Amino acid sequence: MSVITVENLRYRYPHTKELALDGLDFSVEKGEFIGIIGENGAGKSTLSQAIMGLVPQFYKGAYGGMVTVDGIEAGKTPVAQLCGHVGLVFQNFNLFPHFSVLRNITEAPVRVLKRGKAEAKQNAMELLKKMGLETKADSYPCELSGGQQQRVSIARALTLNPDILFFDEPTSALDPELTGEILKVIKELAAEGMTMVVVTHEMSFARDVADHVIFMENGVIVEQNEPSVLFGENASDRVKQFLARFNR
Repeated sequence: MSVITVENLRYRYPHTKELALDGLDFSVEKGEFIGIIGENGAGKSTLSQAIMGLVPQFYKGAYGGMVTVDGIEAGKTPVAQLCGHVGLVFQNFNLFPHFSVLRNITEAPVRVLKRGKAEAKQNAMELLKKMGLETKADSYPCELSGGQQQRVSIARALTLNPDILFFDEPTSALDPELTGEILKVIKELAAEGMTMVVVTHEMSFARDVADHVIFMENGVIVEQNEPSVLFGENASDRVKQFLARFNR
């Protein structure tokens, strides 16, 4: 069953009118792990934001096509109403620096989903334990390493109990030494059956973990296939050219 359906998705940057996404079509099945790869500027992050309803769609002519998430037309639905359906983990963590780790995680459930504070705290502490950060509840983001901050960001996304989790280049802001711990968390979530869409530059990770990989360039999908095909000899010449840079 498709939990995300993208049909002829088009998007122009409102001020420059530059075409960022041009006629994208794909679907995501429940429990599936989709990897999105491509050069910087290919439109990968814009795609994630468009599905999440985070692009300014109110500009006439900027947005076209249809995106449905759990049967909801995302382009016409306030972001707050998509909470519980989709969660987003940003590449730069986007934690509130003046909030403790615990408050960073409990703020949205309390304010957006109207959960009780005790329930939100209990759930947050369970997620922090899962992330190996149960002793950091009272710490502030500036007191954490980059890897720890990203794990808090993942816990914050999970506390809304989303059906689908988006990762926008979750390791790009991390030192190579810290990248492995975040990829390990994502692998564990995949093993638990979480539906995920992951924009990544980690080619071996996409090849080994994803069920389906999408290669984007200049706002279009050049190729989408199973990793064994897309990373294999039968991939298109353009995909092979792109991947060659990572195999040197």
